[in-house]
Amino acid sequence: MRLLLIRHAPAGQRDPNHWPDDTRRPITDAGRRVHRKVSRRLRRRDLVPDLLLTSPWTRALETAEITADVTCRGDLTPTSCPALAESPDIERIAEAVGDEDRLVALVGHEPWLGELASLLLTGYADGVEIDFPKSGVLGLELPGVTPDSAVLRFLLRPRGAY
Repeated sequence: MRLLLIRHAPAGQRDPNHWPDDTRRPITDAGRRVHRKVSRRLRRRDLVPDLLLTSPWTRALETAEITADVTCRGDLTPTSCPALAESPDIERIAEAVGDEDRLVALVGHEPWLGELASLLLTGYADGVEIDFPKSGVLGLELPGVTPDSAVLRFLLRPRGAY
């Protein structure tokens, strides 16, 4: 199985006057442009997900929709996965991912994605610190969603400024 851990695209600054519920804060126009470029890079590398799970928060969902639109040309619909909007719970994430041998993209937030990557790589949520940029993509290969079982294949960082 291969996993793509994708941090949501750049969103506007927290502003309780505009977004009293921070889970509804959207990505910016610049964030959309950056993530489209990242998604095109994934497509060129034939990293087209078979399953796309996303945090239900607006900025993650919008990022997942761009990923699906560009990499899968609209042939895949992102599926909400509330476990991606909190500290990593391996059992819940494993259940959502399934055990099929496929490419699965998980779109979420920091620090939780970094903790999930660390857990999968080392067995500990704080086992390795990852500089995970917005719209960054971490590629892992693993036999299943279990701690200390993953191999890091790449970290794709977005090019250019947000």
